[in-house]
Amino acid sequence: MTMYLLDTQAFIWLSNADPRLSPTARRAITAPDSILYLSLASVWEMQIKIQIGKLQMRASLQQVLREEQAQNDIRLLPITLPDIWSLGNLPLIHRDPFDRLLIAQARLKNFTIISADAMFSSYAVTVVW
Repeated sequence: MTMYLLDTQAFIWLSNADPRLSPTARRAITAPDSILYLSLASVWEMQIKIQIGKLQMRASLQQVLREEQAQNDIRLLPITLPDIWSLGNLPLIHRDPFDRLLIAQARLKNFTIISADAMFSSYAVTVVW
């Protein structure tokens, strides 16, 4: 059993059946022994981007999230105080606060991150793309 944390962009590409989602990422997502998580940090990031006009979804974020949870058995990962405190142990390689939180969560929970962001590999986390 492998536990994966979807990067925000990977979730968006998955929900839109976007060809930019790599074949390796798609195989990881659809493997029968995969357990998929989406951080509430990603939901928060998408909501902000929708509100400021930087992101458009095929339906409301709530509807897309419900559909993806049902279709791909995606579990929501809450943000905890240990996640936040562990940010203090991360070097300032990646400056995006949402991505830094995803990295912290993956490190604490020993999840593999599904992401196209090459900067994730600069941290002590396993990245699939």
